[in-house]
Amino acid sequence: MNFEELLAKNKTAVIDKWFGVVVDSYPADTARFIKSQKDPFANPVGATTLKGLAGLMDELLGEMNHDTINSFLDPIIRIRAVQGFTPSQATSFVFSLKKIIRDSVINKKPDDRQIITELSHFEQKIDLIGLIAFDIYMKCREKIFQLKANEEKNRTYKVFERAGLIKEIPGGGQES
Repeated sequence: MNFEELLAKNKTAVIDKWFGVVVDSYPADTARFIKSQKDPFANPVGATTLKGLAGLMDELLGEMNHDTINSFLDPIIRIRAVQGFTPSQATSFVFSLKKIIRDSVINKKPDDRQIITELSHFEQKIDLIGLIAFDIYMKCREKIFQLKANEEKNRTYKVFERAGLIKEIPGGGQES
């Protein structure tokens, strides 16, 4: 049995452990809620995360299509970016999969050189997903900062307008 077959056999257990790592990165009360609440409408963060992790695992075991990876990774990272996680906190769960796989799969065949070699190749795929996660995080944070800057600009404009410091010019421009 090769590495990916061994991993596919243990896929559900690996995804469950991976989900646990992601959830444990939240404060204790939030983590308990996410783990215990199974209703996707009451717990959209948990449902989105679990669905994304399962999809990512399928891609790791499959074709590694960049667009598909993005479609599963983006919602998880977007949630974490909005919640104010640092870049390392938001993306570290991807790299935690390496330890989970070593603990769950490799320990079952620790002396098999072929498995160890295949693991190395598989970990490169995980690293690629980690880099994609970082790119997604940075795009989300840039958008958040852009929205905040626009809001502040609009707020300042309205204050100046109320103070009479800005008036409309015929033809659509403003004069200050």
